[in-house]
Amino acid sequence: MGGSSELTDLQVTFLGTGGSIPTPQRGLSAIAIQRKNELLLFDCGEGTQRQMIQAGVGFNRKTKVFVTHMHGDHVLGLPGLLQTMSLLGRDKKLEIYGPQGIKEFVEAISQTVRFSLTFPVQVSEIEAGLVCEEKEYEVYAIQSNHMNPSLAYALSEKLRPGRFHIEKAKELGVAEGPLWSKLQGGSSVKLPDGRIVEPEMVLGHPRPGRKIVYTGDTGPSENLVKLAENADMLIHEATFEDELKERAIEDGHSTPSMAAETAKEAGVKRLVLTHISARYKDANVLLEQAKKIFVNTELAEDFLRLELPLSDD
Repeated sequence: MGGSSELTDLQVTFLGTGGSIPTPQRGLSAIAIQRKNELLLFDCGEGTQRQMIQAGVGFNRKTKVFVTHMHGDHVLGLPGLLQTMSLLGRDKKLEIYGPQGIKEFVEAISQTVRFSLTFPVQVSEIEAGLVCEEKEYEVYAIQSNHMNPSLAYALSEKLRPGRFHIEKAKELGVAEGPLWSKLQGGSSVKLPDGRIVEPEMVLGHPRPGRKIVYTGDTGPSENLVKLAENADMLIHEATFEDELKERAIEDGHSTPSMAAETAKEAGVKRLVLTHISARYKDANVLLEQAKKIFVNTELAEDFLRLELPLSDD
């Protein structure tokens, strides 16, 4: 436990960080979370498949796509992604999650764009709540403060077994090998003399997993603060600078200070700003405004890759 593989099994790659229209520097909304051998793609703006190629993100691994809302800069990359995956011979099922309208959109693609899918596609229209559960993680959604329907997502890993105490295992007579692995995995083992060793006899307290929250497009809300509570990373839109606060509120968007206030109130560890308006050739003004409230803030750029190591606590 605690090896180097744990430090690199969760990477966040920003494929597109612009808002509404692409610029020479920024593509449109798409964030790739590579967790172990799985790809979780949040939003899929135009040209996402090209950005995936540029970033070295593969097309044939287990993949889920989570769409926040049905505005073009968050969903129009799906047709190209589906075609590129087929041309590359993808054979694994693709799961797509999104608000009302996503099924009709994907069906329209299949009926009007002439290419044959080489893989099954499962589309789920979702609302707020638990939208996806796997053995090691869950994905939750809330209604965001942008349009109806629109969603924000939280990827939350489940509790991990506590640290394995080798000396305790040896004292109890558990031979190194498969029995150690079973105990580390949370299963009890039976020794040759008939004794039963339970995992809690050799493991420390369960350890938390990681939590990443992605807002999509949104204004501030209490629901978002609750969703982001104690997150390791909050990826928050910051479309307009603070001076355009009224415009941001009117359009259901956020300023850097709004994003920073949410991060501060939620007690997150790290804030990353994205969905930057094309009006900002130099977006550092947004970063500076957020840092006045929440110091541990970063400004996303296309192809920025961040790693989230597991905590040993």
